[in-house]
Amino acid sequence: MKRSLKYFVQIGIFASFFLMILVLDGCKETDKAEEEIARISVDFQVSRFDREFANASANDIPQLKKKYPYLFPEQFPDSIWVNKLSDTIQIELSDEVNKTFGDFKTESEALESLFKHIKYYFPSFKAPKVVTLTSDVRYNDRIILTDTLLLIGLDNYLGEDHHFYKGIQRYIAAGLDKKFLTSDVASAFSKKVLTYPRNRTFLSRMVYYGKELYLKDRLLPFISDAQKIGYSNEELEWAKANEEQMWRYFVESELLYSTDSALDRKFLDPAPFSKFGLELDNESPGRLGRYMGWQIVRAFMESNTISLQQLLEMPADEILKESNYKPRK
Repeated sequence: MKRSLKYFVQIGIFASFFLMILVLDGCKETDKAEEEIARISVDFQVSRFDREFANASANDIPQLKKKYPYLFPEQFPDSIWVNKLSDTIQIELSDEVNKTFGDFKTESEALESLFKHIKYYFPSFKAPKVVTLTSDVRYNDRIILTDTLLLIGLDNYLGEDHHFYKGIQRYIAAGLDKKFLTSDVASAFSKKVLTYPRNRTFLSRMVYYGKELYLKDRLLPFISDAQKIGYSNEELEWAKANEEQMWRYFVESELLYSTDSALDRKFLDPAPFSKFGLELDNESPGRLGRYMGWQIVRAFMESNTISLQQLLEMPADEILKESNYKPRK
């Protein structure tokens, strides 16, 4: 039976209208959740140990040790800390941190928002006491989170071009910026609610990191995707532009169910670039396997109505199967 042009136009208009209704309903649900989150009260304290130590004298050391016993290992005598007070590098570290963070008000508000979102999705969560410090640029330990304590090494967030980071590889220094601070805290929290997969397939590890990044979608809705994954804006755009090509490579090379641990180094671990063995390698950012896992999890959650906790427990192959994931072209 032939259909008139008018019929198809009407069908198109109806479909567009229906899609618009779905989008608006989704926005309303998101707005409602954010209103509820804004009303949540979280009780946490920020202690600026970095400033207290910078302004201390030798006579203040015993009191600081009593207040922050976990920052003063017993095997070190007081003389170590007294000497540190006058160490020129330590003084410069403190000065640079003070220039970058000031009163820490902006970061405190961002942490409060993060804690509220965590409390909304994980009601048993109790906000930890936040302690800021300098750590001699130990960037691998810049965030330490326990059940009751969050230690933040502020000297690891001075900006990628800071002279303290001259000897650090550029792809690592790129993440040493305060815009990534709350994202790093969210990553530390995710490790407490996510279990690293026993399944050794590349797909399971991709989706593990995809779940972590999707958690940030929920816990940090007001920061950019680049901040969530630790990319520059240019690196994120590269990943988006090459998503279809990357997915085709993973599928055609039969990597998804491979248990080759070398794939971690190529596509999941921090690195200056990902390693496809193609000309595009030097243009690519590292950790693209995490980006792809993120898109798979997002596609799954867009077409399934399950709780965040249920998502975290689901196996990767089931998530991929039910996601109907299709890379953007």
